[in-house]
Amino acid sequence: MIKAAIDVGSNSVLLLVSEFADGKWNPLREISTVTALGEGTKETGLLKEDRMTSTLEVLISYKVICGEMGVQECLTGGTMALRIAKNADEFLNRAAEQGTPVRILSGDQEAELGFLAVANDPLFANEARLSIIDPGGHSTELMTADRQPDGAWMMKFRQSFAVGALGLRGTIIPDETPDFAQRLNAMDQIDSLLSFDYLPGQSGRAVVLGATGTNLISIREGFADWEPDKVHGQILDFEEISRAVGWLCDKTDAERSQIVGLEKGREKTIHLGALILERFMQSIHVLDVMVSIRGWRHALLETGWPS
Repeated sequence: MIKAAIDVGSNSVLLLVSEFADGKWNPLREISTVTALGEGTKETGLLKEDRMTSTLEVLISYKVICGEMGVQECLTGGTMALRIAKNADEFLNRAAEQGTPVRILSGDQEAELGFLAVANDPLFANEARLSIIDPGGHSTELMTADRQPDGAWMMKFRQSFAVGALGLRGTIIPDETPDFAQRLNAMDQIDSLLSFDYLPGQSGRAVVLGATGTNLISIREGFADWEPDKVHGQILDFEEISRAVGWLCDKTDAERSQIVGLEKGREKTIHLGALILERFMQSIHVLDVMVSIRGWRHALLETGWPS
């Protein structure tokens, strides 16, 4: 059995192709393409025509790849940009017409799948409590769960927050090199959004999903090419992330695009993703996070659509 899962995110489109063998799903191919589908959506409430077109073209290219690899089923989900865009139906109709249908996930479904992607990973088999941060283009999911004696997980907290790197870039931090006042304003707004009592010092193993964590590791290690096995399970500490926010914000988009290890297309948002990650870590009182290359697409492929 060969299946595929596609994550149509606000900033990038991710393809995962896996084969079920020996009782588990084994990844065969993973591709990430930045299309910025949700660029400007938070300000206008609309998906831009050129962003829709480029995203639809990527979906067609992924369909071709799936056909060449003998994929028997492809599950494609969309997230925050499609949840908030007033013209999302136009995109969905065009996607269906070209044979690449997309189903919109709710914030709770996205958070649930993000958690399962980590909980089902053998890397975390001995963890009693997991707290997962999943920064995206227009939303960031946060969840904490405890492992029960029977191995099942009990969710203690799960929420999708309307803050993401692409959204910040389009609203309160539009400048390529935001000054300290802009950074402080963004910090204040994110902190206000997260003003709740969240298990101080009791968050268990904190894990970050998504491009922010993986790109920060790739930059730190100087990986010119994608090295998933060397990125998965690495640690980012709070001080390191705070420093990254500073030096990344001091650069222009063109300068960030030349950083070894940074995925093409992330130069407009990596500094803001790092800022969001830092503030979420501050909110849940953790000193470091473990980076996972898995995302909700892995759980979607493994478990199917959530109820």
